[in-house]
Amino acid sequence: MESTGTKKTNHLLPWLNAMVTEPYFLFHFLSFFSYVVARTSASEFLSPDSSRRLLRRLVKEETWEAFIADTLLFAKGFLIAVSLILDYHLTLCYMVGFLVISILTQQPAYHGLGNANQLTPLQLETFLTEGNTSRFWLVEFRALCSSTCIRTSRFFPDLSITYSNKNISFGIVDLGHFPNAAEKFGISLGVSMGQLPTYILFENAVEVARFPEVDFESKSSSPTITKNLLCRHFELDRRLLEYVSGK
Repeated sequence: MESTGTKKTNHLLPWLNAMVTEPYFLFHFLSFFSYVVARTSASEFLSPDSSRRLLRRLVKEETWEAFIADTLLFAKGFLIAVSLILDYHLTLCYMVGFLVISILTQQPAYHGLGNANQLTPLQLETFLTEGNTSRFWLVEFRALCSSTCIRTSRFFPDLSITYSNKNISFGIVDLGHFPNAAEKFGISLGVSMGQLPTYILFENAVEVARFPEVDFESKSSSPTITKNLLCRHFELDRRLLEYVSGK
């Protein structure tokens, strides 16, 4: 029987391998480590209060990928600010370097499906209309050209592993491959609309809830997507308890 430490190590090794082999992470790390050559220490430029605020922001992340991505974002800003104090030529070099990295690479999406089904729009329609399938279908409509979809790509598979059962199934529709399906389900592909990804809960082929909710009169931005937020919004804990208790 594997010990807890062995399980954690087995889980960590694939993540470390991805950090090393993915160009997005590799190029960022190389550029950050290069700062040691330019300046071995610049900690005096970051106050203790700033450090605490940064730490509080980072620990809110739910996945290692999101944590590392946020760390890279803050580190880029830190390097540019510090290099500007040292030498504006160094600042220009970093800005050009970060621009090249952003053009050539992007943060990799999580490709695991968990217990979710990768669906075409036709397959989704078939599952929703067949009477012998799950009572509920929770579907994520994503497009991996969206940075938000990339950032949240692990959340849905993780939820599907915890909450899928005979009463509720999980599906993923890639609107990057099937953009015509967006209009059918009332989803705007415009970046400014902030509707990617969209999560819709169907009960017996009828939509009963979605996130983010479409409100054209409201100009306030939607809250940051997290697993806990999706769990609360679609009441997944309650639905799981109802299934276990046979209701």
